[in-house]
This record gives sequence, structure tokens and C-alpha cells, in this order.
Amino acid sequence: MLSLTWSQNFSPVMDSLYGSAIVALIPILFFFWALAIKRMKGHTAGLLTLLVAIIIAVFLWKMPASKAVMSATQGGVYGIIPIGWIIITSVFLYKLTVKTGQFDIIRSSVLSITEDRRLQALLVAFSFGAFLEGAAGFGAPVAISAALLVGLGFNPLYAAGLCLIANTAPVAFGAIGIPITAMEGPTGIPALEISKMVGRQLPFISVFIPFYLVMIMVGWKRTLEVLPAIMVSGISFAAVQYLSSNFLGPELPDVLSALVSLFALAIFLKFWKPKTIYRFKHENEAAATMEKQNESYTGAQIFKAWSPFLVLTMMISLWGIPKIKLALAGHYEGGNAILKLINSVGHSITFTPEVPFLNNLILNSSGEPISALYKIELLAAAGTAIMIAALITKFIVRISFKDWAKTFFETLNELKFPLLTIISVVAFAYVLNAAGMTTTLGMTLAKTGSFFPFFSPFLGWLGVFITGSDTSANVLFATLQQVTANGIGMEPVLALAANSSGGVTGKMISPQSIAVACAAVGLAGRESELLRFTLKHSFFLLLLVAIITTLQNGILSWMIP
Repeated sequence: MLSLTWSQNFSPVMDSLYGSAIVALIPILFFFWALAIKRMKGHTAGLLTLLVAIIIAVFLWKMPASKAVMSATQGGVYGIIPIGWIIITSVFLYKLTVKTGQFDIIRSSVLSITEDRRLQALLVAFSFGAFLEGAAGFGAPVAISAALLVGLGFNPLYAAGLCLIANTAPVAFGAIGIPITAMEGPTGIPALEISKMVGRQLPFISVFIPFYLVMIMVGWKRTLEVLPAIMVSGISFAAVQYLSSNFLGPELPDVLSALVSLFALAIFLKFWKPKTIYRFKHENEAAATMEKQNESYTGAQIFKAWSPFLVLTMMISLWGIPKIKLALAGHYEGGNAILKLINSVGHSITFTPEVPFLNNLILNSSGEPISALYKIELLAAAGTAIMIAALITKFIVRISFKDWAKTFFETLNELKFPLLTIISVVAFAYVLNAAGMTTTLGMTLAKTGSFFPFFSPFLGWLGVFITGSDTSANVLFATLQQVTANGIGMEPVLALAANSSGGVTGKMISPQSIAVACAAVGLAGRESELLRFTLKHSFFLLLLVAIITTLQNGILSWMIP
């Protein structure tokens, strides 16, 4: 069996780390070139990038071809479950509300709070999206909030881009704090300490994002017109994010911050209105006035229209509770009878087969085998929670089973190319990780010496760009951050926080996120346009995190817990 193993080599090109890093960049640069310059369709760019990654892994990293291909299949399966499943069910739920006319009522109810497009973006993209990030994570926040904005009348590309940028603030504490808790195991540093440090970095970004979001939409002058509302949205979110992350832990900052921000802004808008109502160029006041028919809907009608999303919120919140999450995956070991019953069902439909030719056959730098499993948790997947919400919605909106099923298959048909994009880009990420190319790039950044505090967030940004997940980036680079920080006299907890905070700025340009956003708003094949929209904002926000980290390593070191 030993002869079948392969050891990762992080300097395979001319025995040089820097030379190897340049080569490891080729698949990433190719993907940027394919999308941003050649403007290929997402699935074409994804499949070609996967091919380039496999060729480099096999011929330059000397990775056995069977292992390179099987690592791609492992990523592809993960692209289907849980990521693709979330997109399918999210878009399906949204389409149900559109098909049954309920979304017209939802649109009207939002207009009753504010007709101003700037403030709608804050309510839906920033606050509601952050809540979904905290409860479910993965692609759900962008998929659902972007679809809602499109339903309200936003340009699809604009809606997708705004939601990706808005999703910066909550990502580090997403999915009930998993990105933070994931770093405790490999580093031995308590999750609460990491949570405290992240909670002393991200609030600076969180308070800025609402202002930045509106400025992207309308420019400086019109942003100042709604500055009071922006301050209510951003300050309330940032304050709760700081308090909850420092005194409660990493599990609840997103959920609490989002709810406080959402209700604070909604209540504030009952007493304050901007002097001018901003609408898009293609809109006119007469059309907007005609659209605003909220007075013709009763409270019961409005509640019914929002019920699918209320049910969605309850379901994904339930799915995020740690004990329930364990039971859904078949890993619960407590004595609660109900959870034991759920555990038995979850266990029976959870599959973790070994990846052939890959599991425990790749050795890391310490000579330890790396496990490789197809993790198929059908009941525990967040998409299943959304699907149950869609089933309950069938009875709320009173659509026939025939039309309900027809809508589901229509959704599947519409998403076939976006799903192929997601599968290919996740597969590409897994090949880079299995070959060791991602680690090569990380080790190169760690060689920046005294400049490392500045470049520390770049590691997280790189990890999230490649993997599409702040959790994965944190697991991937946590130990590297810790060791490098100790070597240069930097507080390790600051480096770990920088990895997570920097990672959130890479989410908006991650191939997975781009594919998910385009799928949600019906822009399959236009991923290149969305990448060009978000790229400069990603770099700008990354620079802000790098500056904050550098200052906290120096004159602001009193902020480190």
C-alpha cells in the first residue's frame, strides 16, 4: 500500500519555492484571463481552468494522474452537495413566490418601507443577506438576496454584484461561526480568543460597507443624501458584531447584528425619509407610483406573501443549531429522544465513501496521510432545509403538486450550465489543494518577513478565492499563519484573525461565488461581467484589512485581546 502513496512537494519547479509559486499562479491567472479578458462563459472557463490545473499538477508537481483526477471528482461532488443543492432550492423557492403572484405583494411591502433603491439595497443585500450568511452560509445569502433585489426591479448584474460586496461584512462569522471555530483545532488557540480579535477588525469594515455599497450605486453626492440611514444600518451592525463576538463567541454575531440592523433601519425609516427618492434611470415616478399598491393589500396578505421566507429563515436557523446539525448528519451522541430519532434518519442517508486512489494516499509535509472522502450529507445540507421550506410553501401559496414539480424541473433546466460552472471551479480548487499548489502560494506569502502583518490577510484572501470558503481558507492556512507569526514576533491570534478578515474580501471574486450569483439572477454565461464588477472592490477592501492588521501589530497593539 505504501508504494501507492505520494508526498506533496511545495517546491517542485527547479527546487525553488518562488519559481514554484509563479507556476502555481498559472491556473488562477488563466481563470482571470478566460473570464475577464476573453469573456468566456463560466462553465467553459471553469472546465478549461480545471484542465490546466490537472496538467500542471501531473507534469510539474509530479502528482499521479489518477490522484489529480480523483481529487477533481471529490471537488465536483462537493460542488453538487452542498453548494449546488443550495442554489437549486433557493432559486426554486423564489420562483414559487413569483409564479403564484406572492412576490408582487413582497415587492409592495418593501416599497411601503421605502421606495428608495439605495435603502432597499441596505435592507435586502446588507442586513437580510447577513442574516442568511449567519444562519446558512455557503451560497444561500447571495442567491436569495440577489433574487429578491431582481424581483424588486434591480438590474440582475447590479443585484448580484451588490449582494456579493454586501456579503463581505458577515462572512467571517457565517454558518453559526464555523470559519472561526475551525481554526481552534489545528492551532490550539481558543475560538473565543480568535472571535474577539476578528470582532476588533471586521466592525471597521462592517460600518463602512453600507456607505461603500450606496456610493457604488449612486456616487458621493447622492450617498450623502441618505447618510443618516447608512449610519443607522452600519453602526448598529458593527456595534452588535463587536459586542457579540467579544462577549458571546463566534456563533451569533451575524444573526444578531443582521436582525438589529434590519429592524433599526426599518424603524428609522418610519420617522425619517430622504429628501429625494432615488430610482433607476429606466424608471419614472409615474410607474413607481403605480407599482406602489401596498394599501390594497391587507396585513394578512403581506404576511402570507412573506411566509415562504419566514419559513426559510426558521428552517435554516434550525439547521444551524449545533446539536441539531450533528443529528442531521448522523453524529449526535446525546440522550434527547427527538434528536436521536433525527440522528438515525440522518445517519441512514449520510454517505462518506472513500475517494478511490486518493484517501490517505497523499502525504503532507509532516508525512501524515490526508483523508479524502466524498461527504454526502443529504439531510444535513442547508439546501435540504430550503427544500423543506419550498414544500411547506406549496401549501401556503396553494399551488398544485403538478405546477410545484413543474417549477422545480424548470429551475433544474435553467441552472444546468451554472451548476456545471460550480462543479468545475470547486473541482479546480480541490486539485490545487491536493497537489499542494495552494500551500506553495501560502508559504511564499509567509516569506515576506517584517512585512508579513501587512500580507497576512492576503493569505486568507487567496484561500477564499481558490476554495470559495472562509472556513476552508482558515483550515488551510491557520497553522502557517500561527508559525509565521511566532517566527517574526507577531501575535498569532492577530494573524489568524487577519486570515479570516482578509478572506471575506476574497469571497466576492471567488469563482464559486461568481457562479452562484449568476445562477441566482439568471445570468448564466455572463460570469466575466460580474467578475469585472467586483474585482476592484475586492482589492480595495483587502487593502483596508491589510492596513488595519498592520496598525494593530504596531500602534494599535492594545486592541489585541
